[in-house]
Amino acid sequence: PRLAAEHVTTVYETLERPLAPVLALMEQTGVKVDRATLAGLSGSFAQTLARLEDEIRELAGEDFNIGSPKQLGEILFDKMSLPGGKRTKTGAWSTDASALEELAALGHELPKKVLDWRLLAKLKSTYTDALPTYIHPETGRVHTSYALAATTTGRLSSVEPNLQNIPVRTAEGRAIRKAFVTDSGKKLISADYS
Repeated sequence: PRLAAEHVTTVYETLERPLAPVLALMEQTGVKVDRATLAGLSGSFAQTLARLEDEIRELAGEDFNIGSPKQLGEILFDKMSLPGGKRTKTGAWSTDASALEELAALGHELPKKVLDWRLLAKLKSTYTDALPTYIHPETGRVHTSYALAATTTGRLSSVEPNLQNIPVRTAEGRAIRKAFVTDSGKKLISADYS
C-alpha cells in the first residue's frame, strides 16, 4: 500500500522487481577471485605491517601492542604529552580515527603511522586473508548474498562476504580489486542507478 501512497510504484515495477532474478543469477554464478593474487597481497601487506610496527615502536620509544587503544593512548598522551587528548566514558584516552587524524594533521608522525597500520591491517584481515575462505571449492568463485532492500539509502548491499566496501581510493584497495577476475571474453562492470 505504501508504494502507491508514496508514488514509487514505477521504481518498484521497472527497477526493483525485475532486478530480483538478475541478482539471484549473480549469486548463483558468483564472482571469480584469483586466490594467488590475494595470497601475494597478503604476504606483501604482512611485510609492510611489520615495517610499520617497527617504525611505530621506534617512534614510541618502547614495545607495545599497537592494536590496544589503551596502550596507544598512554603512549600518545601520557608519555609523549601530545595535545588534544580526550577521555572516553571508561576514562581511557580516545584513540579513534578522528583523534589520530587530528594529531597527524598537526604533524605528529606516530599517529599517522598508526592510521596507516590500522588501514592495512583491516584490508589484510577483511579481504586478503578472509576472501579466500569464501571461494567455493567446486566453482572457484565467491557466492555472496545480495540484499536489494536492506539499506536505508536504497543501495544494493551484500553479505557473506560483503563485496560492496572494497576500497578504491587507495593503491592497496585497487590492488585487492584486481583479484576479481573474469573468464576470457567477459568483463566486470560497476553500475549504479544513476
